[in-house]
Amino acid sequence: MRKIISTVLLVGGLLLLYFGYDEYHSFRSEVDQLLGGGGSDKAIWMLVGGTAASIGGLVGLLRGERSI
Repeated sequence: MRKIISTVLLVGGLLLLYFGYDEYHSFRSEVDQLLGGGGSDKAIWMLVGGTAASIGGLVGLLRGERSI
């Protein structure tokens, strides 16, 4: 069960990273950066969440099942 959850976290995190990166480099975001602002908050949170989910999923997969 743990491997399934870890795999879902990893895949979901990678998807969030992809869409966050795409949003960060969108035309609207580029214009916001040009006018002195940072990237959109949505893109930043997608990147942060995607990174956290990907790391969590990867750690879960690498850790494996432990016998008690």
